[in-house]
Amino acid sequence: MQKQPKVKILYLNVTQKTNVEKQAFTELAEQFKLPGTEVHIASLPETDGRFRNAEYRTYEAIMTRGVVRAARAAARENFDAMAIGCFYDIALHDAREISGEMLVSASCEAACEIANHLANRFGVIVGRRKWVYQMEGLVRSYGYSQQLAGFYPVDLGVTDFQRDHAETRRRLIAAGRTAVERDYAEALILGCTMEMGFYKSVEDATGVPVIDAAIAALKRAEYGALLKRQCGWIPSRKWSCEPPPEEELEQLRCLDEREALGPRIVVAADR
Repeated sequence: MQKQPKVKILYLNVTQKTNVEKQAFTELAEQFKLPGTEVHIASLPETDGRFRNAEYRTYEAIMTRGVVRAARAAARENFDAMAIGCFYDIALHDAREISGEMLVSASCEAACEIANHLANRFGVIVGRRKWVYQMEGLVRSYGYSQQLAGFYPVDLGVTDFQRDHAETRRRLIAAGRTAVERDYAEALILGCTMEMGFYKSVEDATGVPVIDAAIAALKRAEYGALLKRQCGWIPSRKWSCEPPPEEELEQLRCLDEREALGPRIVVAADR
């Protein structure tokens, strides 16, 4: 039997990560990827902003260019897929437009798709009330209005999740119980976590499946790459998916003028 080439995926963090967070993402990839998949984990370069969170539209607007540049660079490196690691799905459609034959997934869309296959109603646990308006609009734009039980903030910012794991876990479980017992959610999504025990703790406490958005984005990217390989389902680049003409991009010189990705961690394929 002919040996299949490895699947190559880029997991893109839109923010700068601490060593602890980088280790968490590395362990995520090691635990959940398939044996034949190679995962590159990278943040946007610091020249695109030393952001520690994407909680504000101001930050998101600046990050958008970086995500588009990263998608173009990853496509040129022949990645099969790229996963955008942010529940705001920053620049998802923009990145797809310029990604050639590479698949692009993102956390919110992937998590909602998976939750929808597991249950009729799902709730989304998030860090701060600030996030809800924008994230709810995103979930509804993907067509999940009828399935959405609600959003459940735990009053923690992005960088707060790692400060006291016991307290974070307590708040997540409390929010999950509210979603399940009061609003009848049959599945839950964790919109922003970076420690693998969290989703399992909430799952054990509530008795419903809990989707960690980071895992969802990675696995959805991997699944799309496998479908492309096995079924020949290559992204369309016609009509609304048409990318800018290359000659215009060369004249504008706005995407390729410097490195598009920061330092990488590579989790190698097992075969």
